[in-house]
Amino acid sequence: MAVAPRRTVFPFTAIVGQEEMKLALLLNVIDPKIGGVMIMGDRGTGKSTTIRALADLLPEIDVVADDPFNSHPSDPELMSNFVRDRVGSGEHVPTMKKKVMMVDLPLGATEDRVCGTIDIEKALSEGVKAFEPGLLAKANRGILYVDEVNLLDDHLVDVLLDSAASGRNTVEREGISIRHPARFVLVGSGNPEEGELRPQLLDRFGMSVEVRTVKDPTLRVKVVEERSAFDQNPQDFLQHHQTAQDELQERLVQAQTLLPQVNLDYDHRIQISQVCSELDIDGLRGDIVTNRAAKALAAYEGRTEVTIEDIQTVVPLALRHRLRKDPLESIDSGYKVQKVFCRVFNLPEPDA
Repeated sequence: MAVAPRRTVFPFTAIVGQEEMKLALLLNVIDPKIGGVMIMGDRGTGKSTTIRALADLLPEIDVVADDPFNSHPSDPELMSNFVRDRVGSGEHVPTMKKKVMMVDLPLGATEDRVCGTIDIEKALSEGVKAFEPGLLAKANRGILYVDEVNLLDDHLVDVLLDSAASGRNTVEREGISIRHPARFVLVGSGNPEEGELRPQLLDRFGMSVEVRTVKDPTLRVKVVEERSAFDQNPQDFLQHHQTAQDELQERLVQAQTLLPQVNLDYDHRIQISQVCSELDIDGLRGDIVTNRAAKALAAYEGRTEVTIEDIQTVVPLALRHRLRKDPLESIDSGYKVQKVFCRVFNLPEPDA
C-alpha cells in the first residue's frame, strides 16, 4: 500500500529565537486551561510558521472514526452527545489515530461558519436535529489560530473566548439547541499598528507575547540559512531535526502526565496574588493563569515542585497584557511586572 508523503511543515525545533512565544505555546499545550496565547508583533517574525510547526510536532490523538467533532473514545467530556449516547448504550465505536488539527479562522468568517448551523426545515419536517458543524467543531482537541484577531469582529472574538473557556460550543436557533465539545488551544496574533484588542477581550487570553524582528545580525543570518535549507530540500531538513522533534514530543507527553502531581507552595500562591494586587490587575484571571503556567513549566522541566524561577519566567507572560495602560508612562510592561515581582519575592530588581 502506498504511503502518503510526509507534510512539509517547518520543524518546531529548528525555529531560531522567539523563545517567549515558543514557551507560551508549549505551556498551553501542556495545560490548555491556561487559556490560549495572544501574540502581538511585527510582520514576518514567524508567528504563523511557529504555530503550524507546533501542531505538526504534537503526537497523534485517538478519535472516534465517524465523528466530525474529533470525539475522544473514552472521555465523556470530550465526546459529542451522539457519541456519548452510542457509548452509553454499549455500542462499539470505531476509533482511529489522527494528527492534531490546526484550524485557521479566516478574517471574514461568519458566525455560522465558526459555530455551525442548524437546518430548521429538516428539523421540523423530519424531527431530527440537523446540525452542520463549524470551525469550532473541527478545532476540538486541536489548535484554533486567528491571525489579525485585533481586526476580527468583537462579537466573534467573544464567541471564541467563551468556547475556549468553557470547552463547549452551543448553537441555538428557533428553540432548538445543539451543544458539542470545543476544547482547543486558542492562539491569536496581530500587528499593534493595525489596531489594539479591547482590554476586556485581551484579558480573556491566558498569556500575551510580544515578538520583535531579530536585530542581531548573526541570528538573522541563521534564520535565513535555516529557511533556505528547508526550502531547498524539505525532507532532508526534516530528517536532520527528527531526533530533536521526537525528544520534544516525548517531553510534552511526559509533562502532560506529570502535571496533576505538580505542587505550588501556599506561600508562593500568596506572593503571586500580592504581585497581582500591587499591579492593580482587575479580576482574578491573572492569579489563576500565573498559577497554572508555573505548574505547567515545572512539569515541562520534569519537576513536581514549582520554583520561584518558574514563577518569574511565566509572570510577564500572564500579567503584562492585564496592566492598566497609562499613556504618559514609558516603562515597558514586562519590566514593570518583573520589578514588582522582585520586590514581593525579595529578589534583586532587574536592570532597566
